[in-house]
Amino acid sequence: MNTPGGAAGIESGPQPNTVLLDTPWAELSHAYGSAEDTPALLVGLLDEDPEVQAHTLGQLQMSVLHQGSLYSGTAPVALFVAGILDHPRASAAHESEYPWDDRVRPLRAALLEWLGEIAESVGHHDDREQDPEYPDPADLAACRAARPAIHQAVAPYLADPDPVVREAAVGAVGHLLKAPELRDRIPDAARRLRTILAASGDRRERAAAVLTLVAWAQDTGDLLTDPDPAIRACAALAPLPAEDPRPTAILLEALSDPQAADHWFDAEPLPQLAGWFRFTLLQALLARTTALEEVLDAALALIPMANDYTVERDWGPLMLRAFPEGNGGNAGEAALTDAQRRLLSAIAAKDDCWGNIGNKITWLRRAGLPTDRAAFRALLAADDRPLDR
Repeated sequence: MNTPGGAAGIESGPQPNTVLLDTPWAELSHAYGSAEDTPALLVGLLDEDPEVQAHTLGQLQMSVLHQGSLYSGTAPVALFVAGILDHPRASAAHESEYPWDDRVRPLRAALLEWLGEIAESVGHHDDREQDPEYPDPADLAACRAARPAIHQAVAPYLADPDPVVREAAVGAVGHLLKAPELRDRIPDAARRLRTILAASGDRRERAAAVLTLVAWAQDTGDLLTDPDPAIRACAALAPLPAEDPRPTAILLEALSDPQAADHWFDAEPLPQLAGWFRFTLLQALLARTTALEEVLDAALALIPMANDYTVERDWGPLMLRAFPEGNGGNAGEAALTDAQRRLLSAIAAKDDCWGNIGNKITWLRRAGLPTDRAAFRALLAADDRPLDR
């Protein structure tokens, strides 16, 4: 493996045969106990039958990365998978065995995506205090130690001729280069992503590249004038200078029609985004502004799409912007501002925000506002000045 027919640029990445034969699998574990069954699974990844390959990857997902968990068997499996990326059988058409995933793509793309999921799980622990019980410190250390070799194997696929493989590689490299020990490799990877931006006409691929640059805190100011509004919006998510008014204007423009923004990437969700795009846009807009009045138009455009389930990502944070530090508790004593009244009126009128789901209660309490609809409406009725138009 690591054959001459693989992607150019892979020189001395992980050696899968060595991993397979020299790893003391019986001494390692996964979600279901001993990892002694893992070598047979790994061989199945290169089976001639694509269905066996798909089943094998599904089994590995459930065992060594069960619900994002890390085990002593995770690191060697990841190194083996990285080492077979250039194997000819990794080009086989892959159909996931999961019913919710109906994509057909090269196995190589599925393996790259899976390596990205491992890197994401490892990175989840980089910026937080280590839990003494989970994951085991030695298991986490082994996964961290594997990241440089995995990156070496993955990086060449940023230039793969297949856009599906490129996208999976962008996702994996995006997570890998958040690692403190690999951040010196970001400039080179960023140059590769900018090559994709210049060469590709595909909105999805370009957006994935921009969002990865944003995740690496790269300067995306030059992309704020891109002709595609979706690319401009992605670029505006970067931590650009506060005195630059362009990102705020772009975010407001995108959120003037949040439904359209949500459907910019309809084919399937971009892995760099958590949930609907409007949620990410609002988070960035709130970070770049301080007053409710600055975001009111966007807020009023968002509320028709809000409900009990979205409160964490839309109208909850907007309540806190309207009533910082819980000063909604003083709303009965001081007149509401026009912006506050507009926002509260929109929420009060939205039936979907007042169901039996309790998610909203914490947010309303934090803002100092009533937690039931009748009291919420009474607060508005007590301040019955006509809204400014």
